[in-house]
Amino acid sequence: MSTGPGADSAPVHKPDTDTLARGGTFSSLKIRNYRLFFTGAIVSNTGTWMARITQDWLVLTLTGSSAAVGITTALQFLPMLLFGLYGGVLADRYPKRRILLFSQGALGLCGLALAALTLSGHIQVWHVYLVAFLLGMVTVVDNPARQSFVSEMVGPDQLRNAVSLNSANFQSARLVGPAVAGLLIASIGSGWAFLLNGLFFLAPLTGLLMMRPAELHKVERAPRGKGQLREGLRYVAGRPELIWPIVLVGFVGTFGFNFPIWLTAFADDVFHVGAGTYGLLNTLMAAGSLAGALLAARRGSTRLRMLVGAAAVFGVLEVLAAVAPAFWLFALLLVPIGMFGLTVNVTANSAVQLATDPVMRGRVMSLYMMVFVGGTPIGAPLVGWLTDAYGARIGFATGGLMSLAATGLVGLILTRAGGLKMTVGWHHGHPRVRFVPREGLAVPA
Repeated sequence: MSTGPGADSAPVHKPDTDTLARGGTFSSLKIRNYRLFFTGAIVSNTGTWMARITQDWLVLTLTGSSAAVGITTALQFLPMLLFGLYGGVLADRYPKRRILLFSQGALGLCGLALAALTLSGHIQVWHVYLVAFLLGMVTVVDNPARQSFVSEMVGPDQLRNAVSLNSANFQSARLVGPAVAGLLIASIGSGWAFLLNGLFFLAPLTGLLMMRPAELHKVERAPRGKGQLREGLRYVAGRPELIWPIVLVGFVGTFGFNFPIWLTAFADDVFHVGAGTYGLLNTLMAAGSLAGALLAARRGSTRLRMLVGAAAVFGVLEVLAAVAPAFWLFALLLVPIGMFGLTVNVTANSAVQLATDPVMRGRVMSLYMMVFVGGTPIGAPLVGWLTDAYGARIGFATGGLMSLAATGLVGLILTRAGGLKMTVGWHHGHPRVRFVPREGLAVPA
């Protein structure tokens, strides 16, 4: 919850400093149930990244169109836009561990179905579209349940650390998955990457089955009743410490996170490299994201000014990468892009979860994910069309500029609401965003 006026103070989480000192970056891994969850997730996340890279390259190979890659991405996230809030209602109503056993199994079956079609030689682009949509339908339930289940495993004191480690987990897998996918595509074909992805979901299923339910933190479940979806929307609308992070990540996610479209286009049309190098580009971005996640895990507070500052730097870096004249410069810029993009996501995610009552967390996180990834069906086809019509550089630059515009607008609203003004300058050689009262007294950092 907010502890004072304006963007500088809402939301703020100040965990016990002794707990942080004892635990450090990996403190939540001391909890057995979370350790099982984390271990299973890193295996399935590796397979997921293999499948994502393979899926994008397969669609580009079948169609030769960046717009088709955008359509695939849009179909995968369209269910979240249409039904995401209902998934949050289910996550608040039913045991989350039971939901995850169902959803993780269904995701594995989708991977096996795509593998069978590809290995048999019958794959067509509409098959990929259909499986992408089915994956999205499962994710409607899986995402809010998985996000909100973290608090049940680790409790409120370790929640921020666990959210950051989840992101580090995902990005660690992103270091391995794209590289392995590139090797498999180039050597034995796309179908084997899809097959491994499907089999890898056995790991999180095993972890969930091995958990000790008695060690989970008990949370009140929402009873069956009418108006629960509207109740969740009213809850968020009345809390600025929730709504503004959600609004900002919605714009950044819709326009700034269309990397499957841009990286395939840069690899194929701008720099004329193959699938292996495309995997390398994803790996470089993942390296930056992993660094950002580990830094986030060490931080003891979550502030909106950090969110606004990271989003602004993220947009600037995307514009710079769009105009990079050489491959090596473009590739190097992907590292800080990954770092600041991850900082935006983790900062907003942890701020929203920490400011939400446990009984509402599933619905709030479903709204968060609906806005963050549900905007992709709007942004991905538009960005794909721009990329096809005007080139990869224009498409990438547009995403960065839209992220910058949204950051400026949200930052202005926050500072106006708090009676502040935002200043951007340099401190000890680093960019620094500060919120200063209009009478001229600086807000404490």
